[in-house]
Amino acid sequence: MTGTAAPFAADDYRARMERAARSAAEAGLAGLLVAPGPDLVWLTGYAPTAATERLTLLVLAPGQDPVLVVPALEAPDAAEAVGASALTLRDWTDGKDPYAVTAPLLDSGGRFGISDNAWAMHLLGLQKALPGTSYASLTEALPMLRAVKDRAELELLAAAGAAADAAFEEIRKLPFGGRRESEVAADLADLLRRFGHSQVDFTIVASGPNGANPHHEVGDRVIERGDMVVLDFGGLKDGYGSDTSRTVHVGEPTDEERRVHDLVRAAQEAGFHAVRPGAACQEVDRAARAVIADAGYGEYFIHRTGHGIGVTTHEPPYMIEGEEQPLVPGMCFSVEPGVYLPGRFGVRIEDIVTVTDDGGRRLNDTTREMVIVD
Repeated sequence: MTGTAAPFAADDYRARMERAARSAAEAGLAGLLVAPGPDLVWLTGYAPTAATERLTLLVLAPGQDPVLVVPALEAPDAAEAVGASALTLRDWTDGKDPYAVTAPLLDSGGRFGISDNAWAMHLLGLQKALPGTSYASLTEALPMLRAVKDRAELELLAAAGAAADAAFEEIRKLPFGGRRESEVAADLADLLRRFGHSQVDFTIVASGPNGANPHHEVGDRVIERGDMVVLDFGGLKDGYGSDTSRTVHVGEPTDEERRVHDLVRAAQEAGFHAVRPGAACQEVDRAARAVIADAGYGEYFIHRTGHGIGVTTHEPPYMIEGEEQPLVPGMCFSVEPGVYLPGRFGVRIEDIVTVTDDGGRRLNDTTREMVIVD
């Protein structure tokens, strides 16, 4: 991931950093420490062109101006980020101690939220410089930091979803039978890029018995007539994610294959209709899972019903039993139940859904009916 995350202005990033600092205070934290990754991109628009061992760290604390600690050789690039005018850059040079630069910015006895992907050597360096500090992962401390999207973010997510839909409409026209999974996956990746994706995160093409593995790694299996084929694909367009799944069939399906596909479609519909403000995330999972369990296939639905999406294709919140986080308008996540019959076939149907004021809205609009391919 390089460059800015999306066409936002400096004021957008300033507002995000202010909101993050307030959220930290409300969570009882002295501040947030944000390393390169999706959180830094979302908060500042800055993504270093390469992750290195040199410390880069955004320091956010209530009542303080945001400070981005950067290596001197990368400071010019950081200064070009859209959000740079909303913060102070503090650089350090090779041969100097970056933790000595960072330590004065922190409460020496405070507890901080820190990026999950921060390097261990950097966390240990901070602990050595400030032994009175303690830390919690950002996902644990502020799991909903990026969960509620504003209007501009929703528009970008909708555009990414539409691009993924366009890719599906084209791939269904191409031949499947007699071709390798890897060939179809390459076509899918090309189509995502053709429709505006700058980054392709995954193109799962799981045919026949491979479809019973939800995260099947694309291989060289030749797709055969009579195969069910699970397609799960997505990536980033203008910095925001797409992720959709459809299950197609090569030639006419059997009655059982139609029945299982119809069951998963009904479960996906039930999960979607459970989306409403105030409902707990687990209610979406319960609604979809109940349909499958009532039909006798409960043991074959082996993953959560959904995950959040934004500047990454997988992020909080998660639609799973035990997650009591209430749904809030602007949240975006997948609804993707599945049934996986070992050694035989699998079916998954997935849409990205956003919470509205009175329910939910799908960001994927391709048919959820059985699609027959050649």
